[in-house]
Amino acid sequence: MQAEVEERGHWGSKVEFLLAVAGNIVGLGNVWRFPYLCYKNGGGAFLVPYLVFVVTCGIPLSLLETTMGQYTQEGAITCWRKLCPLAEGIGYAGQLILLFICTTYIIILAWALLYLVFSFSSQLPWATCNNYWNTDDCVDFSTKNASMPWTNQTNSTSAATEFWERRVLAISGGIEDLGSIRWEVLLCLIAMWLICYFCIWKGVKSTGKVVYFTATFPYVMLLILLIRGLTLPGALQGVKFYLLPEPSRLTDPQVWMEAGTQIFFSYGVGMGVLTVLGILFCLDCLLVCLLNSSTSFVAGFAVFSVLGFMAHEQGVPIAEVAESGPGLAFIAYPQAVAMMPLPQLWSICFFVMLILLGLDTQFVTMEVVMTSITDMFPKVMRRAGRWEKSLVLFCLICFFCQFVMITQGGMYVFQVMDYYACNGVCILFIGVFETLALGWIFGADWLYGIIKDMTGVNANPFFKICWLYLTPIVSLGVFICSLIKYQPLTFNRWYVYPDWAYVLGWMMTLSSIQLVPACALYKLITGTGTLKQRFHHLCQPDLKYVPTQKQQGDNSLLPADMNEQNDHLTLTS
Repeated sequence: MQAEVEERGHWGSKVEFLLAVAGNIVGLGNVWRFPYLCYKNGGGAFLVPYLVFVVTCGIPLSLLETTMGQYTQEGAITCWRKLCPLAEGIGYAGQLILLFICTTYIIILAWALLYLVFSFSSQLPWATCNNYWNTDDCVDFSTKNASMPWTNQTNSTSAATEFWERRVLAISGGIEDLGSIRWEVLLCLIAMWLICYFCIWKGVKSTGKVVYFTATFPYVMLLILLIRGLTLPGALQGVKFYLLPEPSRLTDPQVWMEAGTQIFFSYGVGMGVLTVLGILFCLDCLLVCLLNSSTSFVAGFAVFSVLGFMAHEQGVPIAEVAESGPGLAFIAYPQAVAMMPLPQLWSICFFVMLILLGLDTQFVTMEVVMTSITDMFPKVMRRAGRWEKSLVLFCLICFFCQFVMITQGGMYVFQVMDYYACNGVCILFIGVFETLALGWIFGADWLYGIIKDMTGVNANPFFKICWLYLTPIVSLGVFICSLIKYQPLTFNRWYVYPDWAYVLGWMMTLSSIQLVPACALYKLITGTGTLKQRFHHLCQPDLKYVPTQKQQGDNSLLPADMNEQNDHLTLTS
């Protein structure tokens, strides 16, 4: 006898859902990307374009996507079949980007886990130059040596840099030379995959319990590191460097472009995450978005107070020690920690925070992809035991695809995937067409009425203006600027990739972008009727999901069968 098809999972409570959303959108980028962008692009002046994009793109798109998810109760792909079949490619594109992110993001967690293990050593291995991997050019900054300032040693490298490049990565000379697998990184990667699997192996039932810890504990660690950082000598100079405004930078298009891409990245919009998770509206959206931006802002104090201390100890300008991305997490911050009293304690706090910040982003992303696939094939995937088996298969596929990134040349491959496959250009492109499809084809008025019907509250009319005009125009502007300002990827500012690597990178970029027009074209070609009839049909939502009236505030907005279905849109399973 065939197993029964199980119901779609529901969150145990609204708190679980909010923690899952917060855990997903508050990640590593808040700690290692935003503070660096802020100082690089005019300090406090950078907050002006940042807040403009929060208001015109971040919050409106967050509300738009959660409305889609709450209203249709479908995944990131199948929701488009209900609302605007012509735009179904947007769902496929978003899930492909998430698949790339699943493959690359967890590599960072494996590196952080390895650093955490080393943090329990009696002496931090990146604090000294007397290890077998060190060279004659190594400089130990954990001991003060005023006679040998950093700026006078043009060929020298720090102990933390050599530990990262020669011990952890054992990096090769280029992407052409992959070398052997780094077995320690492999073991850490296996551990992270096992942790992620058991966090979501029962769907939202297990995820909802895990996020109570993974979404809250990083804030405890961040607070501890913030207090410690602000009490260090040189911290005030670091904070000034972080926030000192340069109003002249506001005329630079690059500043606005980087503010826009940061919003799309950190808010997790455009990829269907909030659509799959969506059970929040207006006030909840504002609170989650406020939490995201506030975390980024506060993390800047924690990061730059420590960088200020490191610059003070070395006697160099802060600009020479400021880094972003892996350079901050695995070189600059560990180097600063090694110069503090009780370095092991602060190192453990930092890497526990990094792992937990990234962990819930990783497993919630996995949950979103798996849920989207499950909603495409509910009769097959929602049978007893199918979720667990499918999740094992998903994890194994991603894991084996990662082998090339844990070799000696794997860092070069990782950078290509991160720079091209998961970049802001792809997400901005999706954001433009998402707002056009829902604002103009499905109808901003209907969206506005749907929110009123499901929440009993009128959304601010400003959101309608954003969905129709501001969000698509701003997103398109940043998308075009990103293409115009494109700079080919380099590694460590000196290694230039071979041409074939750039071609491979752009193929990854186009692999998600092309799905939007390709799916629309496929549906137009395979449909029935004249071209005009096909186009008209593909722009029409499923009748069950069409509001009966367009009047705002009308409680009879939905058909009777949809009013009955809304009973199932509760938070309890």
